[in-house]
Amino acid sequence: MKSLLLILATLAVASSPALAADGATLYQTKTCWSCHGKDGKKTILPDYPKIAGQNVKYAEKQMLDIKSGARANGNSAAMKGVMELVNEDEITILADYVSKMAP
Repeated sequence: MKSLLLILATLAVASSPALAADGATLYQTKTCWSCHGKDGKKTILPDYPKIAGQNVKYAEKQMLDIKSGARANGNSAAMKGVMELVNEDEITILADYVSKMAP
């Protein structure tokens, strides 16, 4: 019985889109690359942030704040629409991915 429960729990986690997704795929499909560059360093406009190597907790907080509206300054308006496309699990995955990009 324990084995069956473990298998079912593993399948449930693996089938969750956010947990099964990897950061690189999310970075592409959620269009992060279009403003921040494919490498997180070559931004579309000079005042957009280079995000490669950013601290994981900082990146996650900024995305959550933009999504919730707590941050509404600077270029955050440009991000607001994109943040509607991601859920909190995906934000966590994206923040981790960005933090591991070579600065």
